[in-house]
Amino acid sequence: MKSADEYAVVCRDVEKWFGEGDSRVHALRGVDLEIRLGELAMLAGPSGCGKTTLLCVIAGLLDKSAGELAVLGEIPDQMGKQERILFRRRNLGFVFQQYNLLPALTAAENIAVPLLLAGVNRTDAVAQGGRMLAELGLEQRASHLPAQLSGGQQQRVAIGRALVHKPRLLICDEPTSALDAATGRSVMELLSEVAVRPGRAVIVVTHDSRVFDFADTIAHMDDGRIQNVDFGASRPGPRGSPEARSYTGSPMSPSNVTEVSGFGR
Repeated sequence: MKSADEYAVVCRDVEKWFGEGDSRVHALRGVDLEIRLGELAMLAGPSGCGKTTLLCVIAGLLDKSAGELAVLGEIPDQMGKQERILFRRRNLGFVFQQYNLLPALTAAENIAVPLLLAGVNRTDAVAQGGRMLAELGLEQRASHLPAQLSGGQQQRVAIGRALVHKPRLLICDEPTSALDAATGRSVMELLSEVAVRPGRAVIVVTHDSRVFDFADTIAHMDDGRIQNVDFGASRPGPRGSPEARSYTGSPMSPSNVTEVSGFGR
């Protein structure tokens, strides 16, 4: 397996099936994938291609059926159930298509929920939630309930909730599909600016081609397999690398993408 100092996720020939015998359904068919720290990586493909299943396997919400998987240098297969839960709580953040905000809590309180679950006292947790809102450009909305926020603002709060405990891996399942084009791009700009860090990877599952240019890597899936991987040809390395920090060019776009099969980056 690759070094945990460089790679957030490494999949080798990962398979996932449901059922047995004649009723067995294959959702993942030998997936090979590497996601480096400092990257915003996308899993793209049509509905039913296996991208959300792969995301759930990486997140430890589903067990793989075969193959090898390492997440942040750890082997989920070697963890007990409670150890996996604690690992997820400490190291992973989740953003979903549905915002899943608690309607009776303010924006700052919603962001504070992961901290409260980790045992941080309420005053400190809500104060940290307020600081995160300021970073997201929503400082004036700290006391607003979800029903008083627009869809884009609610998604920003959901992103803040996912980031407040400083996870090393942020997992986003269709974060822009419920938003109009302008708001969706605003959310992706926010993820690029706030979520991507040298020691953190961001994985976005999407079929929204409008936001592909925000990715450092796009793994295209179909029929449970990675069909090809696109890299930004003019980006010399992931954003956390010294090369990327000195890079001043454009993010990936259709005109500067190199298409490759397999890995070996």
